[in-house]
Amino acid sequence: MPREFSRTQRVADQIHREIADMLRREVSDPRLAAVTVSAVKISRDLSHAKIYVTFLEPDDGATAPAMQALGHAAGFLRKGLARRIKMRAVPELRFVHDTSVSRGLHLSELIDRAVEHDRRRERAVSDEGDD
Repeated sequence: MPREFSRTQRVADQIHREIADMLRREVSDPRLAAVTVSAVKISRDLSHAKIYVTFLEPDDGATAPAMQALGHAAGFLRKGLARRIKMRAVPELRFVHDTSVSRGLHLSELIDRAVEHDRRRERAVSDEGDD
């Protein structure tokens, strides 16, 4: 019977949990207070990990400094992973800003506006028909 998840997926899930925990408990940089790990993708040879992060307050001008702080903290976080996860070689960490949440919010706002516009137009047409 085949396994449901590959080894790379299991390692990525573990790295996701550990990085999120370390960012919350061990990293004291105030620029990283609103950072959330949204996903982790790891290469097949387990040598590189892309860590996708989102921000609780998107587009407030703190994104670039926070990404820079994550880049500087990558070594510290990699050492922490080495202590927490028993692997022969801990993957190199690369942080990527995940804009999918903010794009989703923007699309949701556009849909809400379009629906409201259609409702107003329907009300205007029905009001004209009542006269």
